[in-house]
Amino acid sequence: MTASEVLPSSFRDPAGFLFKRNDTLYRQVNQSYATDFDALTNSGLYEALVKAKLLIPHHEVEVEAAESSNVYKTIQPGFVPFISYPYEWSFSQLKDAALVTMTIQRVALKHGMCLKDASAYNIQFYEGRAVLIDTLSFMQYEEGKPWQGYKQYCQHFLAPLALMSSTDVRLSQLLRIHIDGIPLDLASKLLPVKSRLSPLLLSHIHMHAKAQVRYGETTEDGETREVKSIDRKSMEAMMQTLHEGTRKLQWQAPKTEWGEYYSATNYEDESLQNKELLVREFLSGLDKSESLLHDLGANNGHFSRIACELGFNSVAWDIDPVAVENNYLQLKNEKRRNLLPLVLDLTNPSSAIGWSSAERDSFTERAQNNTVLALALVHHLAISNNVPLTMVAKFMARLAHHLIIEFIPKSDSQVKRLLANRTDIFSEYTQEGFEKAFSSEFDVVKTENIEGSERSLYLMQRKNRSSEN
Repeated sequence: MTASEVLPSSFRDPAGFLFKRNDTLYRQVNQSYATDFDALTNSGLYEALVKAKLLIPHHEVEVEAAESSNVYKTIQPGFVPFISYPYEWSFSQLKDAALVTMTIQRVALKHGMCLKDASAYNIQFYEGRAVLIDTLSFMQYEEGKPWQGYKQYCQHFLAPLALMSSTDVRLSQLLRIHIDGIPLDLASKLLPVKSRLSPLLLSHIHMHAKAQVRYGETTEDGETREVKSIDRKSMEAMMQTLHEGTRKLQWQAPKTEWGEYYSATNYEDESLQNKELLVREFLSGLDKSESLLHDLGANNGHFSRIACELGFNSVAWDIDPVAVENNYLQLKNEKRRNLLPLVLDLTNPSSAIGWSSAERDSFTERAQNNTVLALALVHHLAISNNVPLTMVAKFMARLAHHLIIEFIPKSDSQVKRLLANRTDIFSEYTQEGFEKAFSSEFDVVKTENIEGSERSLYLMQRKNRSSEN
């Protein structure tokens, strides 16, 4: 067993860790966690959470241990098709993750256990729902001891949700900088004065930021302060307050260009219908069982849904948090299980962060070797952001083994709008230049003109480089 097979995201927990063998994911349960692991099962908590679809299921397996001297059991968790991170979630996704965390904590207390942490990274979206993926997050409840996940819940969930709803939704990106959640003193400074009128935010952010004495903070001389006890009744009351307070947090999403894209586009009905037909035709010829589909610049997920209807597990990425929010709320209403909307700026995608830049994988590491949709996107990268077509092609080749991509010429009104207030320095932005740039990375399988427009749709397959290595 080589060290590289152990997932670098799970080294912090002495209870166990994740590892891969032959591309199969396992979790080792260490001897130190044996008592709590057995309590999780024997208390009925595991069965209750799995039945309620709050916890990813697992089964015990007999495989060679990753670290045999310390192993208690090895389990194989259910497969989550795509791992996403809190700074890629819309407001309602983060809120749902918070509510699931709090629900699990309250259910655990009823079974004599509690969450030992409240990390947003322990939550993933699986079959359209937020679900806990860390089976080792539980410990037996001890009367009088405060919830040790409280501060983390406030930093990972409450602070970013409050900032998104009361200040600016883009402040969720602070989670990219602060891997263990937004510091409460920073959140307190960024929140508007009126937030102090909220009992929830006053108590759990503003006052919490100033006085964390009860939760094991240190004195000025470095001595550990005494941790005050809290009885079970008070603990349950605090959980209820946090749960209901989080539920009441709202974000009024404004109207934006991308959030209303398909109602504002210059597509005629005939052109849009033909584009839908072509996308469906191109996708129908691809193997949907071996990869995810990543829809880049997905807007409200219109074309992602076509992929979902054809059986693809799809991830719909967009830079606009309003478009992603609307997409997520729509899929919840539809009860769709194979679509995940996420926030992403392709010109500055999620990078690898954490210890040794390895705890959280980058966007390109997680999205590579899949099917990619890039519709009405290239002109924004090439003209709005000055990315040369050759660099766009190389980037797409890092992600896609099959690529469905749209080219929109300068004569199109959408490109004219981008060029209206700037000098046209994009001499290579032509259909010939586009095809030349992408031909170095891809073979063109099929090309079709979109009826009623000057736009073209391409199905491409990444070149096989094995013979060159």
